[in-house]
Amino acid sequence: MDPLTLLVVALALLGVAAVASLALVRGRGRRAPLPPPSEAGPGPVEPDVEPGLVEPGLVEPEVEAPEPTAGRLARLRSRLARSQSAMGRGLLALLSRDTLDEATWEEIEDTLLSADVGVGPTQQLVERLRARVSALPERAAEDMRQALRAELLELIGTEVDRSLATTQAGRPAVVLVVGVNGTGKTTTVGKLARVLVADGRTVLLGAADTFRAAAADQLATWGDRVGAPVVRGPEAGDPASVAFDAVKQGIEGGYDVVLLDTAGRLQNKVGLMDELGKVKRVVERHGPVDEVLLVLDATTGQNGLLQARVFSEVVDVTGIVLTKLDGTAKGGIVVAVQRELGVPVKLVGLGEGPDDLAPFEPEAFVDALIDG
Repeated sequence: MDPLTLLVVALALLGVAAVASLALVRGRGRRAPLPPPSEAGPGPVEPDVEPGLVEPGLVEPEVEAPEPTAGRLARLRSRLARSQSAMGRGLLALLSRDTLDEATWEEIEDTLLSADVGVGPTQQLVERLRARVSALPERAAEDMRQALRAELLELIGTEVDRSLATTQAGRPAVVLVVGVNGTGKTTTVGKLARVLVADGRTVLLGAADTFRAAAADQLATWGDRVGAPVVRGPEAGDPASVAFDAVKQGIEGGYDVVLLDTAGRLQNKVGLMDELGKVKRVVERHGPVDEVLLVLDATTGQNGLLQARVFSEVVDVTGIVLTKLDGTAKGGIVVAVQRELGVPVKLVGLGEGPDDLAPFEPEAFVDALIDG
């Protein structure tokens, strides 16, 4: 091949390489087009979601069967005991002293107050405990333990109805879940759906927290795991409209329970009152709201009581869900919040696992306190 021909071939090859390189550069940062649908069905569709979020319903998840809730708190007792043992063991150590003088009783009061039991309940417990101990023929360790156990149970309350009103004749029960954002409210709603499914209820979820973009997606992920559909609306839409539609679909679909997640912004108390009040009024066009559960973070202590007061002014709270109870030594918040609102603690959260939300059982709780 003569030199001129070689030169022409080389220039041609360089031109092809340059064109290919330019096409590659232009194509960067741009996704390749999806292949056309096959005869077997439509091709893949890209989910329009934020990175890290799974589009609900894109992939059919395997429906799980949550573990039964009966005795769940007893099964989680060791986890509870690890955080609460300082209070219980501290009280038993003080009661086991050779002499129970005024200084010792003051230390007992201080221990209860530091555990967020509250001033009134602490004074009541100490007064009753002193009377019970003075009536004992001897102060054996087991006698002191039983005395403390009996008075703690009396303070917490064993005759209170802590069941959830989730069975209604001819219609779904409506459960409204309220609480400050950041307390794990939406996660708690998802775990509560598992509690209800584990107890044999069919559940429909309503994503009425329309102010957080990820709230509905998060709720849908929880619902998919137990076969609980989610009714949702547009971002920043009307929460009351979503709640209304959820209850309507719950009635039409014959569900046992409609579980409604709500927004929890406390920056503007008046706005919160208006918003939650509207949600409740609109939902009640279908029928009564059977439960209003307030989610509180147990680690916030007295701040949780301030939140409880605000929400109790907004809606008629019927029960309390205490989350992160395994992460605080201030188990007295159970007593304090019940006294503050006059309503019982019905559920407690004791971990990050999906089935770590348990119906509250006073006996299991007190035994974890004093036995470790």
